[in-house]
Amino acid sequence: MAVNINVIARKNESSERLIKRFIRQVKKERILEEIREKMRYSPPSVRKREKRKRARRARERENRKYQKTVEKYLGE
Repeated sequence: MAVNINVIARKNESSERLIKRFIRQVKKERILEEIREKMRYSPPSVRKREKRKRARRARERENRKYQKTVEKYLGE
């Protein structure tokens, strides 16, 4: 859980862009989702079910990405 996100301003970068990059990193690390999950109790069986569901979605996403690259190189 202890994740420190540092966003350093780039040369000629506006503050809005900096904030947008920070928010994107927070979403990528799933920090807010984790905090919301910990705000209420969920039994271990529900947590396992959700974990399997997330893993399945991630596998499907990777599979779609793989299929796109195969189609790109084979020209199908």
